Amino acid sequence: MDYRALERAARREAAAELLRHAATEMEQIVSGHRALRAVRHPLGFICLPVLRDGPRGVCVHVFGGMPQPEPTVPQVHSHSWDLTSTVLYGRLGNRRMRVHDEPAQPTHRVFEVHSDPSGIDDLRPTERLVRCLPGAEQTTARGQTYSLPAGEFHTSVVPGGRPAATLVLGRTLPGRADLSLGPLSAQGHRMVRRTCDAAQTARIAQAALRRIHEPEQESLS
Repeated sequence: MDYRALERAARREAAAELLRHAATEMEQIVSGHRALRAVRHPLGFICLPVLRDGPRGVCVHVFGGMPQPEPTVPQVHSHSWDLTSTVLYGRLGNRRMRVHDEPAQPTHRVFEVHSDPSGIDDLRPTERLVRCLPGAEQTTARGQTYSLPAGEFHTSVVPGGRPAATLVLGRTLPGRADLSLGPLSAQGHRMVRRTCDAAQTARIAQAALRRIHEPEQESLS
């Protein structure tokens, strides 16, 4: 998989090309030619990490339609990487949050998320106190692409809990940290990301592949 080619396709909004790439990757997993394992993400979706290339990465995120991990971290978060995401099937809602420093009357404390390659996430409380208010919500449908810059707080929602999946391109920026918002008095804690076995991963990829190939009303570019 060529990250730069996918990035160019996303900029052109070449949805059909991106769906073909995603379908090819799912086929490789189902056939056993790709040995990657799906990961149950603390934010409540399943991640298929199809490419890791230094600061660049590509994942397929699967929401709904199968047993999902329960969210175990606050839903309002920001990434240390620029995100470009194309919906492969279903719909995904994304609400940008208005977050500003407010030590006098805060609503939340900012936590840094430190992730280890072993799958352990440490959520560490910082001294930063903020006020968080909901901003604009955007719902993205099959074949559509949206972007989020590093550091922008947001939360994702799957309308009606219906199945959805996205092809996510990420480019990590130096000096940035993954952040989440939590209660003012919350303590730091550690979580372990659960890795699926080969059979579970193949079933997840097969279900995603089937839905990618299902016809939908939205036209593709």
